[in-house]
Amino acid sequence: MDASLIVIVLGAALAGFIQGLSGFGFGLTAMAVWAWALEPRLAAVLAVTGALAGQLLAALTVRRGFDGMRLAPFVAGGLLGLPLGLWLLPRLDVPLFRALLGALLVTWCPLMLLAPRLPRIARGGRIGDGLAGIAGGVMGGLGGFTGAIPTLWCTLRGFDKDAQRAVIQNFNLAMLSVTFAAYLANGFVTREMLPSLALVLPAMLLPALVGMRVYIGISELAFRRIVLLLLTASGVALLVASVPVLTSR
Repeated sequence: MDASLIVIVLGAALAGFIQGLSGFGFGLTAMAVWAWALEPRLAAVLAVTGALAGQLLAALTVRRGFDGMRLAPFVAGGLLGLPLGLWLLPRLDVPLFRALLGALLVTWCPLMLLAPRLPRIARGGRIGDGLAGIAGGVMGGLGGFTGAIPTLWCTLRGFDKDAQRAVIQNFNLAMLSVTFAAYLANGFVTREMLPSLALVLPAMLLPALVGMRVYIGISELAFRRIVLLLLTASGVALLVASVPVLTSR
């Protein structure tokens, strides 16, 4: 098997488990693996496809609430941010973007983990929700990273485990659906990508189901710690993938 195909399968399997467990993170996790071997536009299409498949699977297998009033500012912001991400995708300095995102996650998440109690933001409310949605929309257009910033924001606001998962899963499902449709409309998905797309879906299916089972059995405190550790690990992986490219220029 071609080395790039092995990388696709490994990245999809690892990302499927992470998304099944946390409700987000397919794009970040998969990109950290795929960045070593895949062209950025192909990696973005694969990430959006895998993340969307994971959200559809979760919608069928994991019970979650739906609070339209809480979700609305996230989705409204996401729809505003998505066009910018789509415009930037073919123009962006991808290694620089990954390095900046990785630095943000690696700096902020450990501070939250080390704090005796997670800080909660009482102000900002729906405006902050909308801004987090905008960031998620921009990052979704760049490669399916819809959940990272909204998840961080929900954690800072002190949402409980189930409320946070409901917001993130519903937000991700909405934004990834729109993102994938926009990728198709803009011609980002090509015939040459079909064999790679056909690998992603079966590779992520079983790991995603395993991650969902693990989620059901963990406590709220453990869930918060896992989410922050995953965000930190994603940031480290992004830095590992991008910094050597930037320093070699």
